[in-house]
Amino acid sequence: MKKTKALIGDAGATFVNAFTVTPLCCPSRSSILTGQYPHNHEVRNNSLTGNCSSPLWQKGPESATFPIYLNKQKYQTFFAGKYLNQYGKKDAGDVGHIPPGWDQWHALVGNSQYYNYTLSVNGKEEKHGDSYEKDYLTDLITNRSLHFLDDRSPQHPFFLMLSPPAPHSPWTAAPQYQKEFSDVKAPRDGSFDKPGKDKHWLLRQPINPMPNSSLTFLDNAYRKRWQTLLSVDDMVEKLVKKLDSVKELDNTYIFYTSDNGYHTGQFSLPIDKRQLYEFDIRIPLMVRGPGIKPNQTLQAPVLNIDLAPTILDISGVNLSSVNVDGQSFLSQMAPSLRNGSARPFFLVEYTGEGHPTTDPACPKLGPGLSQCFPDCVCEDAYNNTYACVRTLDKEHNLQYCEFADSESFVEVYNLTSDPHQLENIVKKVDPAVLQAMNQRLIKLQSCETCLFVFLPHFLFHLPKTAGEFSLAQLAWHL
Repeated sequence: MKKTKALIGDAGATFVNAFTVTPLCCPSRSSILTGQYPHNHEVRNNSLTGNCSSPLWQKGPESATFPIYLNKQKYQTFFAGKYLNQYGKKDAGDVGHIPPGWDQWHALVGNSQYYNYTLSVNGKEEKHGDSYEKDYLTDLITNRSLHFLDDRSPQHPFFLMLSPPAPHSPWTAAPQYQKEFSDVKAPRDGSFDKPGKDKHWLLRQPINPMPNSSLTFLDNAYRKRWQTLLSVDDMVEKLVKKLDSVKELDNTYIFYTSDNGYHTGQFSLPIDKRQLYEFDIRIPLMVRGPGIKPNQTLQAPVLNIDLAPTILDISGVNLSSVNVDGQSFLSQMAPSLRNGSARPFFLVEYTGEGHPTTDPACPKLGPGLSQCFPDCVCEDAYNNTYACVRTLDKEHNLQYCEFADSESFVEVYNLTSDPHQLENIVKKVDPAVLQAMNQRLIKLQSCETCLFVFLPHFLFHLPKTAGEFSLAQLAWHL
């Protein structure tokens, strides 16, 4: 995405340590909207029973999302694209439901599609077909956002949230891009097609090494994902040009990010997200805007729950009046505007999703599974439910995770010496240290306004090496 990098990243700040607090569409998007961890907004996965756009979500957390505060600040607000996976379904308020805070609403009903989809346009159903010129969703979002910028009132500020389907499956690229990247393959990084030994059972089940048919499928999927993103690259270029033409570019903050990471062959997993590893929890984040110096590369960790408080901080909302777990990173991008504090650690949590009946692709494993491939490799299950403490600062780079399953499985990684998380070092860690990590995790999972855990008396420090850890090496206080 050369245009996006040039127009946003090179023109502003690139965050190389940006993370989602939950690696799945609906709970992550709910965290972006509320600035809260999933255990506080209570959206657990992509299902209606997991609270994705459910009546409970609509009556509770959705009534306190950041666009509501922007509206109160006289912002003109515009949304287009995918909202939440269950949005617009009959059991989720149908297309007539318009979340509060949005003046213009062009939301996709259900999950990602490029053609043959339905939109809720300000509460009215709008069906689309398979014409590229009329219906290709990424371009439609672009065009309607440009019209909004032309039609808005110049007397008030504005906010747009554009949520194209790319690069989500079914990976339908625009016709002019369908032959691009013909020689590109999925990255053969340090964990690609490696056995998931000493990991949770979902990581131990894939065939290793992967058969050639799986490798061909992965490479093809990777190319198609890249192809779909070229239309997003065009979107960014057109928006920047429009903002420049209406003389608002120098007065506008532009954020580029995603709701989760993705894997293509790491630990022989096919294609999906939902896992606790770096490839699924890391996300892109680039921002340009007033006060942000160009060509910045920022190392401090930022989370998707920080987007809402940052946007509200920019708009002038008093953050002490907003119930969020995240914190504004405006000061990191533009130090002259605010005084900020670093975050030494954070929580990643996920509630596994499964089906009560046996998946035909994988009858030998029984019920409770989801996202199974024909070769009986499943990406999710009820007991793929976990919580992690991710520690990342100038001295430490560690991850500690607990699964809520019959094994009470624990995974620990020292990412300084093992950036690809090949070795689960839980058996090398002193039990007293594991207990200390467990206590930190309990505090994070039970916090209601999670900023309190960044106070100095909640910190502890872990050694950099991959050797034995002992409690004597910790400066840990509770």
